[in-house]
Amino acid sequence: MTMKKKVLPQSIPRPIEILLALCGLIAVAPVLLLAAALIRLDSRGKILFRQRRIGLNGEEFTLLKLRTMRPAKKGLMITAADDMRVTRVGRFLRRAKIDELPELWNVVRGDMSFVGPRPEVEQFVDLHDPVWREILSHRPGITDPVTLRLRNEEHLLAQVIDKERYYREVIQPYKLRGYANFVREKSWKTDIRIIARTLKAVFFPQSVKAPSKEELQFSFAE
Repeated sequence: MTMKKKVLPQSIPRPIEILLALCGLIAVAPVLLLAAALIRLDSRGKILFRQRRIGLNGEEFTLLKLRTMRPAKKGLMITAADDMRVTRVGRFLRRAKIDELPELWNVVRGDMSFVGPRPEVEQFVDLHDPVWREILSHRPGITDPVTLRLRNEEHLLAQVIDKERYYREVIQPYKLRGYANFVREKSWKTDIRIIARTLKAVFFPQSVKAPSKEELQFSFAE
């Protein structure tokens, strides 16, 4: 599942991204070691969670995260706040965004950037859609303004019965519209602002106003 190769200039030069990501991995190493120990004590399974995602130009890559769920052969590809697969430690790691720290290695590898649209699993990507093709002409990222605002996505999903349908019909269109607007205006200045806002949101979650279920429905109706 690939697109014709098209690489746009990076907002932040790759050498700088690599250096910052490596420094970040060194800085958070104690946190990762502690989290790994807690995951091992809390439930059986591997410490790292690996999942195939669609990245730049429609190419697949393996996304790395700390495992926050119990191993299961079947289950939804999306996670709601009431998902029973999430472990006790996993809930804390997800809430604090610590589970996403291994993605710094994805930045080093070139799979991702610090700032860019969040990568999706294949089943939610349509390469025939021109909007998707525009979004995938940019390297996916750890953070972006849409994901930053939609920090309550798991809680929104917990309010509906058919979670996958709600994701496809309401949440994902909201994301795609936001991603498209974002990549059209993306620059190194916007990247720095988004990184600063993300760090602020991690330490002060109340600083970001998340959309309500009603707001999303209204946005979709427009």
